[in-house]
Amino acid sequence: MPICYNSPYMIKTKWDLSSLLEGDADPKVDQIIAQAQKAYQYFVNKWQARSDYLESPQILKEALDEFEALACNYDGTGSVGYYFSLRYCQDQSNPQIKAQNNKIREIEVKMANEVEFFTNRLCKILPKPQKLMLSYPELKPYRHFLEKLFESAKYTLSEPEEKILNLKSQTSFGNWVNMVQEFVSKEEREVLDEAGQRVVKPLSDFISLVNSQNKEVRDVSAQAVNEVLAKHVDSAEHELNSILLDKKIDDELRGLERPDTGRHLSDDIDTRVVDALVEAVSARFDISTRYYKLKAKMLGVLKLAYHERNVTLGDLGRNYSYEKAVELVGDTFKSLDSQFAEIFTQMVQNGQIDVFPQKGKYGGAFCTHKRLGDPSYILLNHTEKLSDVTTLGHEMGHAINNVLIGCAQNALNNDTPLSTAEVASTFMEDFVFARASADYAPKDKLHLLMEKLNDDISAIFRQVACYKFEQELHKLYREKNYLTKEEIGALFTKHMSAYMGNAVEQSPGSQNWWVYWNHIRSFFYVYSYASGQLISKSLQNMVRQDGQSIEKVKKFLSAGLSESPKALFLDMGIDIGGVKFWNQGLAEVEALLKEAESLAG
Repeated sequence: MPICYNSPYMIKTKWDLSSLLEGDADPKVDQIIAQAQKAYQYFVNKWQARSDYLESPQILKEALDEFEALACNYDGTGSVGYYFSLRYCQDQSNPQIKAQNNKIREIEVKMANEVEFFTNRLCKILPKPQKLMLSYPELKPYRHFLEKLFESAKYTLSEPEEKILNLKSQTSFGNWVNMVQEFVSKEEREVLDEAGQRVVKPLSDFISLVNSQNKEVRDVSAQAVNEVLAKHVDSAEHELNSILLDKKIDDELRGLERPDTGRHLSDDIDTRVVDALVEAVSARFDISTRYYKLKAKMLGVLKLAYHERNVTLGDLGRNYSYEKAVELVGDTFKSLDSQFAEIFTQMVQNGQIDVFPQKGKYGGAFCTHKRLGDPSYILLNHTEKLSDVTTLGHEMGHAINNVLIGCAQNALNNDTPLSTAEVASTFMEDFVFARASADYAPKDKLHLLMEKLNDDISAIFRQVACYKFEQELHKLYREKNYLTKEEIGALFTKHMSAYMGNAVEQSPGSQNWWVYWNHIRSFFYVYSYASGQLISKSLQNMVRQDGQSIEKVKKFLSAGLSESPKALFLDMGIDIGGVKFWNQGLAEVEALLKEAESLAG
């Protein structure tokens, strides 16, 4: 039921998926799947036996228009696949939903394989026809799509080989990851709530209590987290080794030079840009170690326990009901741009945000979308902390990004590479934090600075430390061919310690916290948080200096996959190609830290 309170919003706190299907047993499911299969088969029948689209730009335009229509109207099984992927995130332990999700996954892999010939052949045309296609005016809407295809040819296998990789991906990768996530999501423990009462909560709920200002509450919660992760670390050991082997095989087949090369290609970003980011941030781990040293001092301890690194300091531990969070985020967007506010209102009122923790629900938070024109959906696990308010702002950044792209681009450009995706989210998150901070008294300035620094440290330094952990993890696996949980844990501890420094204890049990870190399974994903945070700082400065600059930001957010990230940033006067740019953002973080150190005395 909607929640009405003294505001312009009528809030729904559960996803309303009725625009996709009427329910799990919707009788139209088979009909929708059959329509999608028919459309894919029509495309195959028309184009598979032809080669003229590889030579004539006019004919290629016709073929790409029809390929784009497939993505626009179906992108697999359309509303059916989208619906059941969302339902699975709501209830990962439901066997009926899992079965339907697996069935749809098999159908969609088969459909993707049927049209594999099109991009496979297109990416391998010779340089002369490539130039002809890229210079043809009517192909301009697809120009960057073609540029990326041509660039990927070096690593693209034959049609039969690509089909085999598609078919085996669920059993060699997806099922392993889902298994551990489902095991962990089912776990419940008796912990202390903020009132000191013993309550039974699911992991997705009680893990947030490790940040409690009440030491007993956070210590009991941390012990419960450690128990859950220790229980499942053996399964996670086998899971991680299996997907590392899967990645190794894929990389060897494709001839990828480095384990992270595939990620960079997928994200449309030069490896040298990511290397420069990692180099710049790693060289300034002194910033994060100084931060934790200051935090330990403010808490009156020599060392923080591993789970205490995110504890809120001072009188910032107020509760934020979801209604209050909506009000704060809504006010922020109204001050930035009226369209942002309109999109937010629709999301809140149309049931596009699933708010509260539940047993079996996916942990953490995300925003997702599928076809051009489909609604975006946000998943939260709201526990009334200030960080939950900024998380809502973060995920809404993704949703706004999706809507702007949908209004401006075709279906083949309807996405964002990771290298730009986290710019929108961190941009919005920081403005939301600034708005929430305005409600605090001047005496709280130091604690607000520490909270903002905590976000920056987590998004920049922790993610780069994780990226370096992944780099060494893949390297070590390829040398040894199997890694024990002890070896994985030792490697994890090494890299976490590198950015935390001596003021944070690598407490017993913390060596297993990689088990719960889902992004480690999305290989080399995490650099995007660091790059997004540092790039968004540049955009925030631009908007704060000139409010009209929000139109430049909106243009950037509307671009989708239509241009490379580097070109998009250069269009705004931002060169991400060297260490210098990243150091500018890091200098801003250090300036905040120096201010906090000065206030703390």
